[in-house]
Parts: sequence; C-alpha cells; structure tokens
Amino acid sequence: MRTRLRQLRHGSRVFTWRAEIHHVRGDRDWHRCVRVRVWGTGKAGQALQADLLSLFVGPWGCATDGSYPTPADVRALILFALRTGWDPSRRGGTFALTETQHSDAFALPDFVLTDRLRTPHGADPTDRVLAFHARQRG
Repeated sequence: MRTRLRQLRHGSRVFTWRAEIHHVRGDRDWHRCVRVRVWGTGKAGQALQADLLSLFVGPWGCATDGSYPTPADVRALILFALRTGWDPSRRGGTFALTETQHSDAFALPDFVLTDRLRTPHGADPTDRVLAFHARQRG
C-alpha cells in the first residue's frame, strides 16, 4: 500500500506530510497512535516527527477509534515545532516532538503527544487518556 503524501501551505512555504496509523498497548487497553512526519524542504531536509495518542474513549477501545489528524492539527504541530527550534531547511535528521519534552506545552483537541510508540518506557497511554478526561470533567 502506498503512503499518501499531503501538502499544507504556511506563508510562502509548502510542507509535505504523512500520517501512519499504529496502535500502542496500555496497561489496560490498546490505543490508536498516529505518527505524523512533516518535511518543509523535501525529504533531504530535517523532518518533523510527532507521535499522537488518540484521546478517544469508546466501549470497544481502539477497535472503534477513527481518530486521524486534520490539516489544522498538522498546522498546529508545524507552528509549535517552528517555535521550539525545528529548522526544516537544515539538512538531514529528525526533530521529534516528544511527550517528555513537549507534552506540558502542546496538545490538540483529540490527541496528546506520546513516547510509547518510540520506546516502551513512555507513560502508560491508558492512564494518560483517563487523566485527560478526568481533567476535562473538572
């Protein structure tokens, strides 16, 4: 299956991005996780990568989770990354938005950053989703 590349314009720059759906295991459930990669100067430039944990809670866990980042979500990722040091014109490498470094300052309406896709030592996704919803309720 081919990976679909999408484009998003911000100012005079055109960003190319893709999102891959994955699943991560929490202590009590599986959760949808979407890896977003963005390039600002082609594939030779420094890529932006963010692993987004879906905040969806349903009766059958991630089996019914259709969450997927919108272009507005990707734009928010790009703007946040540019403010925190991402230089898309730099040659090579990856600038990662991580849970440990960036989750206090960045979240989306339907997603939070997670490290669990990169490492098994990331915070438990089930705890993070439930804590988010507990904070929303007050």
